[in-house]
Amino acid sequence: MAGRADSTVLAGARVVLPTGTVENGRVIVEGTRIAGSAAEGAPTVDLSGHWVVPGFVDMHNHGGGGASFTSGTVDEVLTGIRTHREHGTTTLVASTVTGEMDFLAHRAGVLSELVEQGDLAGIHFEGPFISPCRKGAHSEELLRHPDPAEVRKLMDAARGTAKMFTLATELPGGIDSVRLLAEHGVIAAIGHTDATYEQTVEAIDAGATVATHLFNAMPPLAHREPGPIAALLEDERITVELINDGTHLHPAALELAYHHAGAHRVALITDAMDAAGFGDGLYQLGPLAVEVKDGVARLVEGNSIAGSTLTLDTAFHRAVTIDRIPVGDVVQSISANPARLLGVYDRVGSLEPGKDADLVVLDEDFAVRGVMRKGAWIKEPGIG
Repeated sequence: MAGRADSTVLAGARVVLPTGTVENGRVIVEGTRIAGSAAEGAPTVDLSGHWVVPGFVDMHNHGGGGASFTSGTVDEVLTGIRTHREHGTTTLVASTVTGEMDFLAHRAGVLSELVEQGDLAGIHFEGPFISPCRKGAHSEELLRHPDPAEVRKLMDAARGTAKMFTLATELPGGIDSVRLLAEHGVIAAIGHTDATYEQTVEAIDAGATVATHLFNAMPPLAHREPGPIAALLEDERITVELINDGTHLHPAALELAYHHAGAHRVALITDAMDAAGFGDGLYQLGPLAVEVKDGVARLVEGNSIAGSTLTLDTAFHRAVTIDRIPVGDVVQSISANPARLLGVYDRVGSLEPGKDADLVVLDEDFAVRGVMRKGAWIKEPGIG
């Protein structure tokens, strides 16, 4: 890291703002924040031929760089965070996987310290309150019904840093747990679920606001049994997570979600595990063994997809170049929408004066050339 310049002008790039893209725009950085005007004589970085977009916000991520957020030491978790920062993710939520309740409570305590010191934006509990019918890469022996008392135990262990719980809301205690989370300002996400259309509508009415990796780990859309997918896509109160790695979703499914929900209701996520930014090999996801081959993670036993090896720069690149989604819509889905959901849009998620100087420099092929977080270069553009 090259450190922070007290005043810098990033000039000449296409700058993506909430109001649209500015050609030959500029972003002024003062200390850790974006400023409205530059100090006299401030150095200028010429980014002609490049894009400047807000730093990416990942609200569903289990690890990277060979490190697991579920089981790693503090230093290992920091390694995972740094790995994703180098790929443009300047705001990140750590996701757990199903485990024993006491173990998850302990992990919440470890991760909450990293939230409190500003390295993480919060904790997401994915499991153990999910359906054995749609468990994916979660240990069936450790699954349990979403008892509000146990949900509250994990919330308390997180000391106010819990941002989201993924629940199979059709299970006993599911609706009461949704109401509990909504009352405390924590996101109730519907996922790893075998719910019907009607059960999903009931959960949304109770306060659920997110679909955990839409299409994955839930019944498929059928013409007489539309299931959760139809209910989640049609309701304006729901933001749908999408894993755009070319493995979890067919491009037509991604296009369907964007077309039906609109860019303002999509959050691009990684659902990354340890191997993200690290490579093929054998890994552990909670208590389960995972083999990563050709960048695809699958359980050794059962062959279920086990998270992804995705980084958000790849998700961005695919969305623009393969899926042909407008750049402004992708920025909304990868930065602004998750920031709003996490309650941090006042600080991150867009390039506006007063916000943290979190940004990504992309070349004309949408490859990452620079990453800045709070005014410090994580990765210097090396141009201009």
